[in-house]
Amino acid sequence: MEQSPENNNNNFERLALAVESLVKQERWTRRFANFLKLAIAAYVIFFIYIAVQKFNTIENNTTSAEGKKHVAVVNIEGPIVPGTKVSAEVINPLLEKAFRNDSSSAVIIKANSPGGSPVQSAMINDEIIRLKALYKKPVYVVVEDICASGCYYIAVAADKIYADKGSMVGSIGVRMDTFGLTGLMDKLGIENRSMHAGNHKAFIDPFSAKDEEGRKFFQQMVLEKTHQQFIATVRAGRGDRLQETPETFSGLVWLGEDAVKNGLIDELNTIGGVARDIVGVDNINVYSPKKSFMEEIMGDITSQTSAKLALMLSSMR
Repeated sequence: MEQSPENNNNNFERLALAVESLVKQERWTRRFANFLKLAIAAYVIFFIYIAVQKFNTIENNTTSAEGKKHVAVVNIEGPIVPGTKVSAEVINPLLEKAFRNDSSSAVIIKANSPGGSPVQSAMINDEIIRLKALYKKPVYVVVEDICASGCYYIAVAADKIYADKGSMVGSIGVRMDTFGLTGLMDKLGIENRSMHAGNHKAFIDPFSAKDEEGRKFFQQMVLEKTHQQFIATVRAGRGDRLQETPETFSGLVWLGEDAVKNGLIDELNTIGGVARDIVGVDNINVYSPKKSFMEEIMGDITSQTSAKLALMLSSMR
């Protein structure tokens, strides 16, 4: 059966539309592929540019510090925890290096930490005291946002402590957090079947009934004794500058301007101000843990990329 000319025309139009659609789709796919290739190439070039700048900065910083009189800065940033970059294992060798360098006129510890392990804090405190006596160099602590608990334990080893008026300082206390789930377990029909040897082995187990005798022992023999060690260290470090009140060792914190009044810190100042006005040296050299080449390159690539992209976008407006 033959098709009419009208049907043939319709079929031809449909075929033409299909071919046109296919061509458009193919063209769009090719353009998108080209755009994707250009975007990847641009990203790689931008990455290499950032990496080269980072590498040059590392080289320049290393070269500029050698042989010049400077103030050595050691950062204590973040929770003080064993096995991390804010532990005695990492910080103490940096302090040793900072004190030992003949070109360092003084050591500044930049403190920005909520505290952490009392043992790690005590070890760093002891090392600062040892190095001060050995190398006869002044050491200062400059607080940024916060220096609380274990961080302040470290800070009192310094000759002087400085902070911003809005810095939070103090929290001279000891804590151990736990919780109990026995009431919820009863409601859900959950039974604790853990086993232990020793009457008080599970005194902090959140799934067991509260062990009042074990908690009392831990409070007196661990928390209170650690607190007394903390208090003795603060008194030895701050001496007559400390204006003791019933609240001093209660675990409270104070802003920098109030911490000056109660003797927790000495004055309000910054790292630049201490280096320039107290030490009398403008050059500052930060002593950091040694990193691999890839760590140096990748360390803050994200933040640098974001900052440079933001700058480029703002300049294009």
